[in-house]
Amino acid sequence: MAEKILLQFDVDSHASSFDAIVAIDAGVDRLLQYDSVEPSGVESLVHGAMFTRGGDELKSTAIFVGGNDVNQAEELFGAVQKAFFGPVRVSVMLDASGCNTTAAAAVASITKHMPLEGATCAVLGGTGPVGRRVAHLLTRQGAHVIVTSRSLKRAESACHDIAVGIGASDSRSSNLEAAAPESDEAKMEMLGRVDAIVACGAAGVELLSAEELGSLKKIRVAIDLNAVPPAGIGGVEAFDKAKRLRDGDDDSPIVYGPIGVGGLKMRTHKAAIAKLFENNDVVLDANEIYDLTIEQMG
Repeated sequence: MAEKILLQFDVDSHASSFDAIVAIDAGVDRLLQYDSVEPSGVESLVHGAMFTRGGDELKSTAIFVGGNDVNQAEELFGAVQKAFFGPVRVSVMLDASGCNTTAAAAVASITKHMPLEGATCAVLGGTGPVGRRVAHLLTRQGAHVIVTSRSLKRAESACHDIAVGIGASDSRSSNLEAAAPESDEAKMEMLGRVDAIVACGAAGVELLSAEELGSLKKIRVAIDLNAVPPAGIGGVEAFDKAKRLRDGDDDSPIVYGPIGVGGLKMRTHKAAIAKLFENNDVVLDANEIYDLTIEQMG
């Protein structure tokens, strides 16, 4: 059996050490790292991966696309796939800055406690790369999703892009609502309608206080993905995992912090890397990675 070779294409000036370590822990035999990779220059790298092996050995080569600039990584991910020739190709995965595995783990965690079909969910700070993917995955599962931002224009743009990603013919794409509450009162009125909240805002910005969370009567699950103090949702600790907001109160919401979600995210990341080597035509983006996450939960 040929050695498993993973080419790590990173848009940053230094390829991610985090992604490299996860790849090795996932069973990769050889890791080839490339930094500052641009879409215009990736074709020769892809062809080098495609044309050095043939037949069944082709599945033992794969590509991982990463980096902190998710928009650039998405362009690179598309350029990689355009460089393939029909069946002559290798498997490829996108998880820039953990956008797909983090979003998938957050949404999958909600499903442990409530059905998403017909639920109303709010994605706070929903216009960033992780927030958009959380909203996409929630909508894909049948939830009505409120995407929030400080700018209504950005929230509307994010909803449009998510709807396009889901597919204009999919009726679920209409289950997206843009919001930019201009006051705490407007914010709390909006959140009074929701069953679950995922906070995906900028690092170190509190989007919902502990008092505000505690006052919400309908909320069942709250997840904060911000690992930099202060928390995105007050009262939620980094290590919280399926914990009641108020100990002993079974009516209080179940909460997760970023590290509480992190265990499932890491299992998914490793499983996704392993999946790349099952065939030579695997493509792993948000939807496929979410499906893998559900498998990891058993």
